[in-house]
This record gives sequence, C-alpha cells and structure tokens, in this order.
Amino acid sequence: MSVLNPSPTGLQPILTPQEHHGPGNFITKYIFSTDHKIIAIQFLFTTLLMMIVGGALALAVRWQLAFPWESMPIVGPWLFAAEGGQISPEFYTMLFTMHATVMIFLVIIPILAGMFGNFLIPLMIGADDMAFPKLNMLSYWFMWPAIACFGMSFKYAGGPAAGWTSYPVLADLAQAAPGSGTAQTYWLLGVTFVGFSSMMGSINYMTTIINMRAPGMTFFRLPMTIWGLFITAILQAFALPVLTAGGFMQVADRLFGTCFFYPSGLVINNAAPTVGGGQPLLWQHLFWFYSHPAVYIMLLPIMGMVSDMLSCMCRKPLFGYKPMVFSMSAIASLGFIVWGHHMFTSGMNPAVGMAFMVSTMMIALPSAIKTFNWTATIWGGKLEFNTVTLNCIAFLSMFIVGGLSGIFMAAVPVDVYFHDTYFIVAHFHYILFGATLFGVFAGIQFWFPKMFGRMMNEKLGKTHFVLTFIGANGTFFPMHFLGMQGMPRRYADPYLHGYLEHLLPMNQFMTISAIIMGAAQILLFINIFYSMFFGPKAGRNPWNATTLEWAAPSPPGHGNFDFVPMVYHGPNEYAVVNGDKDFLMQTEQKCEPPANHTSTDTETSV
Repeated sequence: MSVLNPSPTGLQPILTPQEHHGPGNFITKYIFSTDHKIIAIQFLFTTLLMMIVGGALALAVRWQLAFPWESMPIVGPWLFAAEGGQISPEFYTMLFTMHATVMIFLVIIPILAGMFGNFLIPLMIGADDMAFPKLNMLSYWFMWPAIACFGMSFKYAGGPAAGWTSYPVLADLAQAAPGSGTAQTYWLLGVTFVGFSSMMGSINYMTTIINMRAPGMTFFRLPMTIWGLFITAILQAFALPVLTAGGFMQVADRLFGTCFFYPSGLVINNAAPTVGGGQPLLWQHLFWFYSHPAVYIMLLPIMGMVSDMLSCMCRKPLFGYKPMVFSMSAIASLGFIVWGHHMFTSGMNPAVGMAFMVSTMMIALPSAIKTFNWTATIWGGKLEFNTVTLNCIAFLSMFIVGGLSGIFMAAVPVDVYFHDTYFIVAHFHYILFGATLFGVFAGIQFWFPKMFGRMMNEKLGKTHFVLTFIGANGTFFPMHFLGMQGMPRRYADPYLHGYLEHLLPMNQFMTISAIIMGAAQILLFINIFYSMFFGPKAGRNPWNATTLEWAAPSPPGHGNFDFVPMVYHGPNEYAVVNGDKDFLMQTEQKCEPPANHTSTDTETSV
C-alpha cells in the first residue's frame, strides 16, 4: 500500500515496511536476515573477529623473527609445550600461511565487498534492498563453512603450510611437508567456500546496480563508491571461476589421483616416484589470474569510498569525476593481463616477460590520474581535520609509497633480485594494509552514524589513527631495507645466514612497532562498541554530505527510505550557494535563477 510521507524535498509516495520484508521474527530479522543492512552488520562483526585472529598470527610471526627460538610469553608454554614454548619451524610456516589467508579471504575482501557493498549499494542508488535478498543472505552464511574449514585445518599437523598461494608440489602431494596432508585439503575447501560467497555477492551487486537505480540516477550520477563496488563485482565475476576451477583440480590431485599439477618421476621424502605428467606452473597461472585482480578487488572499493569521503571533508566537488571512473576501469582491465609479473623467475620467455613488464608499468598511468585527482581535490579545500580526513590522507600517502615500490618490481631485472625478499612483503603490506585498511577505518567512521544512528568518538578515533599510522610505518617501511639486503621471506630463522645477522635489531624494532599497531586496534573496538550504545545521536546527515544514503533516516528501517528518492544531479555538489548550506543533495533540484538575475558560476539557488 502506497502512502504519503514528508521527505527532505516534499511529499513523495513510499512503500510500507511490510511490503518489503514482512513482519518476521527475531531469527528472520537479525540472524537469517534478508535485509542488506543487517547482513552488512553481520559481515562487519565477523570480519572484526577475524581481524583479531589474523593480527594474532601476524604478531606470532613477528615474535619469531625478532626473538628466534625464544619462548613466546603467555601463550608459548600452552601452545608449544613440546618445544619448550618456542615456535617450531613447521608451525612458523603455518603462521604465515594462515595469517595471509585470514587477512585476505576473511577480513579485507569480506569487509569491502561484504560489509560496505551490502550496506551502501542499495542506499546510494536509492533502492529498497538488493535484487536477490536470499542470495545475499547465503553470501554471508557461506563464509562460516569457510571459517570452519580453515579452523579445522589447525587440527592436522599444525595447519596448512604451503603459503597462501598454495604452490604445487608442496601443496599437491600429502607427503611433501608436515602441513601438506589433510590440513591443506581443508584449506582448499575453505577457499572454495569463500569463492562461492564472493560470487553470490558479485551477481547480486551487478544486478542491483544495473536494474534498481532510483529515477534520475544515471550511471554518471553514481557516487564513486558505487563505481568502485560495481567494477569490483565485475572483476569477481570473471576472475573467481578460474581460481575455483584450479582449486577443484588441486583437490582432485590430492584425493582422486589426478595429476594436473605434478610431473612424473618426482620423489619426495623417500616416497614412491609420482606417476603423472602435470605442470606445477599451471597452478601459478590459474592462481595469479585470479589473485592479481584480487588486489584490485581489495583496492577499488576503497578508491571509490575515499573519493566520496575526501570530497565531503574538503567541501569541494571531486576533481575529474569522469577521468576517475575511466581510470578505475582501466586499472581493472589491465589487472587481467599482468598476472605473469608474479612469475618472472619461473623461466619465462623473455618476450612474454617484456609484455607482462610493460603492461604492469602501464597500471601506473591510471593510478597516477587517481592520485593527482585526489591531491587536486584536497588542494584549496576547506578541510575538516577529523578522523575521517586523517585516515583518507593516510590512505593516499600509503598508496603512493606502495605504488612506487610496485614500479620497481614491474621491471624484470629488478624483480629477479627482489623476488621472495622482504621488499615484496613491504610492497603488498603498504597496499593491502596501509592503503586498504586506513580506507576501511575512514569508511567505518564515516558511515557508522548511518548504520547505528550514533556518532563515533573523535578523540578515540584520532588516537587510534596516530598509533596505527606510527605502528604501521614502523613495521612495514623497514621491510624495504631488509629486502634490499636480500633477506628472504618465509624463513623461520634467516640469521643462520651470516650476512643477515646484522638485521636482527631492525626486526626487533619492527616487532615492537607491530605490537603498538596491534594494541591500537583495541581503541577501535572500544570506540565501535561504546559508540553503538552511548555515542551522540546522529541526524540524517551529520556530515552535510550529498549522496542519497544521507537522505534516509539514521539508521534506515526496512525499505531504507521514507520517501521515493528522485535524483537530479551528480554526487559531489559541494561549494555551492544553497541557502545557508554549502552543498546540494542529489535529491534537491537546482533551481534556475530569475530572468532578471545575473548568476555567477558558483551561485545555485533552491
């Protein structure tokens, strides 16, 4: 039944909540919910829990590198009683394998595509929900079998130990290493469940954005956040099937006697020679064909979100809206033809290596467009130095550092030296932690009032930012120097090599910085859970922003809007004259000035 209800722009027809979801009970509303906002909150709390797990694994790795073969405080005697409280070499390989697995598959991708994608897409395009609400619910609940499989893998020989890349033959043959048995099978099943979850979300996001936009919401009126999530969904749709197929092939090798990835006559740990004829490098091609686009799956949503947040906090229109859209599309397109740069040391034909090198360097061009446009948006703006702004600027600075180090590794001669050293670790941590997670912190602070109807604490937010920024750079920047000194990745005790002994004090400094960074996240958790109940109540638009979600109540009810939104212009109408406001929401019309009035470029009346 349609009714009339006052809206920010007048009387508009709305739909009652029952027409969207029905009354329901507690279980259908808050557990097996089909409401995109509840599903987003489920993703948020799940990924925060997994961030604790992934962070604890990282600190264990850092402990071993800073204090090799010393008993870990508190948990060492409990976890490693047989080794006198110290980490065993076999368990160390499990630590870095599962740290990367948890942070990539259970934290970064789900919090971006799962949490922000679910919450923001319907609200920012003016829809009442996702196109397929039940599929949306399944996309969340398929995460739990993945978490269960990863958890079960810890029970067998300490866990999987082939790295998050799961390279054959170490990952393909059960006798290859202590973690190559049942634990590795559970790991592959966990990745498969994550893939199914992501694919369900991808289909939903593309369908919703294409078919359910509000009247007037053309593609070039979409906020940059939606462009980032839309392009990410396309990346997932095309890249995920390749990884899923490779995972099934590796499971078949392990359980059914096929030989896709291991050659014949291979003798490992005195076992009988293998009977096969497969190609270990085939897995690398399949894996990286997905996993390099996955880097942009973990980055493009943040690029869009930061674009919208910076424009709001600088009180300026985004500089170069269309070039930003096209550069984001170019990054995604080029991401499909550069996977070979992960394999420069695998015996690649020089002509093929040259093609991958040039295409990788070309990604710097659209990335530079985005970087200069963000800088131009900040330039001359009326910056509000709050937690959102600080985290956005941190994203930009960390992205620049990570991007510049990436150009080094795009060159084959340089990569041959840096490959599998800590220079690589520094690069991807600056991109995936430095850039991505600072953008996530900004996004949580920015959209928290819309999710929960309350503001987060600014003092706690700024303190969390300062400690995290110092800890992150203290942890990851020295890794560049370790890599230039030739320190390899994945060694439990690199100091067995005499030429690396002098790097121990630097590793100890990095571990102390990592502990500071990890402890700072306690402030984030306190801020989130305290503010949910005791933060200052927020109105519809506490940031004076322009996009559609800020026209809905805080928090929105079922159906999201208490009016039917009509979109009249693009998403970043700041620095305009609109009564006593300096912004124009997408639901507000730009009124033409009277015929006898001579307008200026900056005047817009409503």
